[in-house]
Amino acid sequence: MVQEEECMASSPRILVVDDELIVCESCQRILEEEGLEVETASGGTEALGKMKENPFDIVITDLKMPGIDGMEVLRILRKEYPDTIVIMITGFSTVETAVEAMKLGAFDYIPKPFTPDEVSIVVKKAIEQKNLLLENVYLRQELREKYGFHNVVGKSKKMQEIYRIIAKVAPTDSTVLINGQSGTGKELIARAIHFNSARRDKQFVTVDCAVLSENLLESELFGHVRGSFTGAVTTKPGLFEVADGGTVFLDEIGNISPAIQAKLLRVLQEREFTPVGGTKAKKVDIRLIAATNKDLEKMIKEETFREDLYYRLNIVPIYLPPLRERHEDIPALSVHFLKKYSEEMGKAIKGFTPEAMEKLMKYPWPGNVRELENVIERTVVMMDEEMVRVEHLILPGQGVSEEMENTIPATSDELKEIKKQLREKAVEDVEKAFVIKALERSQWNVTKAAEEVGMLRPNFQALMRKYGLRAREE
Repeated sequence: MVQEEECMASSPRILVVDDELIVCESCQRILEEEGLEVETASGGTEALGKMKENPFDIVITDLKMPGIDGMEVLRILRKEYPDTIVIMITGFSTVETAVEAMKLGAFDYIPKPFTPDEVSIVVKKAIEQKNLLLENVYLRQELREKYGFHNVVGKSKKMQEIYRIIAKVAPTDSTVLINGQSGTGKELIARAIHFNSARRDKQFVTVDCAVLSENLLESELFGHVRGSFTGAVTTKPGLFEVADGGTVFLDEIGNISPAIQAKLLRVLQEREFTPVGGTKAKKVDIRLIAATNKDLEKMIKEETFREDLYYRLNIVPIYLPPLRERHEDIPALSVHFLKKYSEEMGKAIKGFTPEAMEKLMKYPWPGNVRELENVIERTVVMMDEEMVRVEHLILPGQGVSEEMENTIPATSDELKEIKKQLREKAVEDVEKAFVIKALERSQWNVTKAAEEVGMLRPNFQALMRKYGLRAREE
């Protein structure tokens, strides 16, 4: 499939349409000298007939022709062959019409009389555009395959129920609220819903509400107009506007302020928003998926989260259980991640020994699926054997003796390398515990935790990202 697309993109088929034979022959000669495959048609009727027989990638058509003129050819091609790029040929007196044609979907126009360079430059730009369109189609196909149901791994009863909900909700536009601990895979579920919906070919925009300040989050979501605040030197569209027609995923929605909650409620109720500093509302067509690790019903009682917004968000609830509640999924997840990272790193690792799998099954996985993935990735990086054994698995918080029992160094260089690894591992364990304790003391409020330990918030957040930690409610 990829080879076919690359072939078509590198050698596009071009059709030149003009009732003047000399124009057709001139364009054909210019483009064939560039190594391109070119055919000609003497008018709109012949051109459309050839398109039905074997569609062309690029059509260069004159505007003024008897019978079906260039504008009508453009309208038909945009409707029946939307992937075909159309270039208009126009005389000086019809340049304004050519500009109008571009508004209707023409890629560009070539004025008469033209030089070989003018034709070559426009067609080259069209080929680049065609290649880009094909690349986007391929990338979107990759995304659909990556986020298909088969990549949401899990055979447990709880995961089977989640698959059933996704299959029912994906084809709809209903708002979804995903609840689960950090690392359970909430974004993966959101992407699976989007890429199995009718909006799959539109934008999927992710916003982490936990890492942006209130003012920055408001600007990111709703955009702002020039001069609305210090530093707003240009008008900037918000992510709701960028995602028009697609899906917006708001992660950690329990962290948004009351003011943003009110604006978000309007988006859900009226499907419109007003940019920061703006006076005119903008309509938007988006599907909203939200996720949280907090108890929103408890927050409603504490009057920190709007009840009306909660009911707008909680149309279709999905609860993602922590990994400790679906231990039977650990083998499938482990094999999935092992295959993924072995292929990425070009290693031929076949699987796990029974003892290694038992070790994975016994570990409680407080960091959930994300922590399991990190462990498997680190294991693949460090080993060069065909089977993952117990000693290859370095799990957080486990003693050195267990990890190194079968890796006693044989040389001085090996001893130095192992000592280096142990020092790095010890520092990482202490560092991770330091961050977790600070978050626990501050009830997982990132700003408070950073202030308490004497760190800048961005630096503290960098440590959180390093160990796959996110603000959450215990």
